[in-house]
Amino acid sequence: MKSLPHLRELMAKKIQRRRFMGALGALGFTYQPFLRPLPQQSNEHLLIPKGFKATKLISWGDRLSDGQSLCFPISSAQEQLGALGYNNDYLAFHPLTSDANGRANSGLLSINHEYTNPSLMTPQAKKDSDPLLSDEQIKVDMAAVGHTVLEIRRVEGMWEVVWGSRYNRRLSALGPKMKLSGPAAGHPLMKTSADPSGTWVIGTFSNCAGGITPWGTTLIAEENINQGFYGRLEGQYADDHRLMGIGHLKTRHPWHKVDSRFNINQEPHEPNRFGWIVELDPTDPNSVPIKRTALGRFKHECASCTLSKDGRVVIYSGDDQEGEFLYRFVSKEKYLPKQKEHNQNLLDQGILSVARFEEDGTLIWQDLVFGQHGLSPEHGFNDQAEVLIHARRAARIVGATPLDRPEDVEISPKTGKVYVMLTQNKSRTQASPGCERVPNLYGHILELSPNMDDHAQQKMTWTPLILGGPKSQGGTQKGNGWIKNPDNGAFDLHGRLWVTADAHSSSKDSFGNGLWICPDEGPERGQAQRFCTVPNGAEPCGPCFTPDGRSLFVSIQHPAEGSTWHNPSTRWPDFRSDIPPRPSIVVIEREDGEVI
Repeated sequence: MKSLPHLRELMAKKIQRRRFMGALGALGFTYQPFLRPLPQQSNEHLLIPKGFKATKLISWGDRLSDGQSLCFPISSAQEQLGALGYNNDYLAFHPLTSDANGRANSGLLSINHEYTNPSLMTPQAKKDSDPLLSDEQIKVDMAAVGHTVLEIRRVEGMWEVVWGSRYNRRLSALGPKMKLSGPAAGHPLMKTSADPSGTWVIGTFSNCAGGITPWGTTLIAEENINQGFYGRLEGQYADDHRLMGIGHLKTRHPWHKVDSRFNINQEPHEPNRFGWIVELDPTDPNSVPIKRTALGRFKHECASCTLSKDGRVVIYSGDDQEGEFLYRFVSKEKYLPKQKEHNQNLLDQGILSVARFEEDGTLIWQDLVFGQHGLSPEHGFNDQAEVLIHARRAARIVGATPLDRPEDVEISPKTGKVYVMLTQNKSRTQASPGCERVPNLYGHILELSPNMDDHAQQKMTWTPLILGGPKSQGGTQKGNGWIKNPDNGAFDLHGRLWVTADAHSSSKDSFGNGLWICPDEGPERGQAQRFCTVPNGAEPCGPCFTPDGRSLFVSIQHPAEGSTWHNPSTRWPDFRSDIPPRPSIVVIEREDGEVI
């Protein structure tokens, strides 16, 4: 396939230089040039610019009942289930109460836990691929992933956890029992020996990014589910399992040793019950989480929500793997404010579609509907449930455009434009629309503009916002502050996009992961500047602002990854010889308390 010189032209043509200063003034803010950027290399500490402060809110192993840290290594799954999980990722803030000025002073944090690093969790594991030694250690591993709901409040101007709150709750690979809903619920491919009805499933895991619905529930994405399943199949299930990376005799999580449902030779349908979006009501600690199968099954990175012009719910989700796709769900019915009973089933009916990028800068959403575009029995689909269960195969049949690890998707609250973070693709050998560089070692960010400002339209336009890496490698940013491997994003009250970087800890260029600020308009559009640098081996995730824009919550995931319990590359955040490095959540604020 030919190279795509038109991308640079598109990027230049689509820059619309609005009166950014005037827009901010109308919102009551004063925009100031950003501070001197930090160096690219990390060290043992969390580095933030002058004028800001970072406070640790909670760390892996802190008990939700009283805030006391467990003894390390953690000895039982029951202990881990009562404490914050490992590798905190996506964060969502749900306000509960506000002061007289409308500033949130209490709320709930929804927290995803993606995966574990055994070599940093227990001295027995010399590397993350080492099998855990006992059944109880394996169960601790299962208990450390999933999700946490946490109540927090402001006390004397500082955020703190409400230990023992009735809202505090853990989900994990061990449970609780969750409901399956939508077209795939009850389908033969969802039935197992433990659940012959195919309508419920135990637990969730590989929880990466997510989203918040207009009615206030949390959407939890299930991503790299292949890491939990062991076994090798031939015949009718093999190809679809392989397409999800399932079917190997070596897994990251040896859970099959204590729970046979993770052995696909014994339960070939169990993997079909993971890879969905889970909806959870954080305000109801007794609520049953629901896996919404109408949103499709793949390695969901996120579930970012907005509304169409006529009020239907629109959810964007990236499939985080090289050569996979960008998806969109549009609900059948409209969202109705303050009608909870109506809204609670909106995600069970609608159209899932997948993006096809054209060379002329057009994006076309291809519907994944049984009976259309080749999604029929001759291609192995017998009903809509099978289209959704095998969404990756369906996307290939309808001609979706393979992308370079599509991760988080964020929607500008000011312009309505959609931003897609694409981490990288070392395996790419040909350029294609949306992916110019071969190979793509640094990642990029795409900007999508909905036709007629309506997110339900079948067509959009696309253009790159940022090409990562130095200019010598085709990057589009000035100076040495370039970003590598954009991952998660969030918008602040100024309309700026904040982006995290996920360069591998063993990166030979000693690139330090961190958080960048990128104006989406004005003279600095597309010029991301580093805001902070996280400790050695760590990755920042899930940036999340309070509604007043004064507090920024950030997950610091896997500090010291790539090293071991006995010789960690950092002991952040405790810096004690008897405590391993701990994934944690920090709150970043301006020292003067003003809007960031």
